[in-house]
Amino acid sequence: MKLINVCGARPNFMKIAPLMRAYRAHPGIAPLLVHTGQHYDEKMSRLFFDELEIPRPDINLEVGSGSHARQTAAILERFEPVLLEHRPDAVLVVGDVNSTVACALAAAKLGAAVFHVEAGLRSFDRRMPEEINRVLTDAISDLLFVSEPSGLENLRREGIPEHRIHFVGNVMIDTLERCRERAAASGILEALGLEPGNYAVLTLHRPSNVDDPAVLAGLVGALEEIQRDLPVAFPIHPRTRKSLACAGLENRIKAMSGLRLLDPLGYLDFLRLMSEAAVVLTDSGGIQEETTILGVPCLTLRDSTERPVTIAEGTNRLVGMDPDRLLAGYREARRQGRRSGRRPEKWDGRAAERIAAVLADWHR
Repeated sequence: MKLINVCGARPNFMKIAPLMRAYRAHPGIAPLLVHTGQHYDEKMSRLFFDELEIPRPDINLEVGSGSHARQTAAILERFEPVLLEHRPDAVLVVGDVNSTVACALAAAKLGAAVFHVEAGLRSFDRRMPEEINRVLTDAISDLLFVSEPSGLENLRREGIPEHRIHFVGNVMIDTLERCRERAAASGILEALGLEPGNYAVLTLHRPSNVDDPAVLAGLVGALEEIQRDLPVAFPIHPRTRKSLACAGLENRIKAMSGLRLLDPLGYLDFLRLMSEAAVVLTDSGGIQEETTILGVPCLTLRDSTERPVTIAEGTNRLVGMDPDRLLAGYREARRQGRRSGRRPEKWDGRAAERIAAVLADWHR
C-alpha cells in the first residue's frame, strides 16, 4: 500500500513520529512523508524532526503562513500535483489543522482513501477553526482512528458506519512516553533559574484569546497577579507576540519581574518544563492530554474542550477567559497541589502500533 502521510504544524509532528516508526513492522506499507510547511520556523519544525527522530520529508510544500482561506487554498493547490504524480492508495492525516482538512479534501476528490488519526473529537464550538476542520475531515474519511471514548460517541451520533471507526488510543502519548527519559536530561530549568515544582507554565495562541484586545488585556491582568506568586515560564507563539504589540500590552509584559518570556521551545525542553511545573495554563488541546499523563494540574483558558477525558479522568479543568475565574482556578490548583489523575484507556504508548496493524489488514 502506497501511503502518503501528511504533517504540517507542531502538534502534527508529535503524532506522525510514532506512526512512521510503527510502519517498519509492516513491509506491506510503503510510507511517503509530506510536510505542508504550515509551520516553518526552526523551533516549530526542523528541531522537532530532529528531536522526535522523524525521517526527513520526501516532499515539502512550503506553504508558509497566511489567513485560513489563503493557507488552505495553497495546500490544496500544491498537494494535488503530489497526488497526481504518486497516485497513492491512501492519504493519512492527523489532528485538526488546516493541513489536515486540505489534504483530506484533495485526496478524497481524486479517489484516494483518507485515514484520520485523532478523529471524533468535538468541542461543539463552531467558532473554533479547528472544530470545522475536524468535522469536515471526519465526514470524508474512510478509516477514523479515535483517541478517547467521547470520539466514539460523537462519530456514532454523526452516522459514521461502525466498521470505519477504530478506538486505538492517543499517538501524542506514544511520543511523550518515548521521550520522557531524554527530556529529563534537558537543562532548561537550570538555564531559566527555575526550581522543580515552584513555577507555572503558560501557553497562549488561540484566536479567541489573542485576537481580541479586551480578552487579551484581561488575561495579561491575571498573569500580573500569578507571576507575583510564582515565576511563570511563557514560551510565546509568534501570533501572540504580534497581538500583544498590536494591543499595546508589551510594556506591561516587560514590567513583570516574575515572567520568563521565551522563544518557542523544542519538544524535549518543553516536556521537561511541563513535567516539573506546579501548574500549567494553556489554550492548547495537546497540552491538556500531556499534563494528564504527567500528573500536572492544567488550567485550560477556554470555555469548552474537545478532550473531555482530560477532565473526567485527568488533571485538567476549564477556567475560561474571564480573569476572575482564571485566578480562582489558579488558587484552587495551588491549594490542592499536584494530584495524579487516572490514565485514560489505551493511552499506553502503543496507539501507533494499533493503527499500523489496522492499515495492514485494510490493505489485504
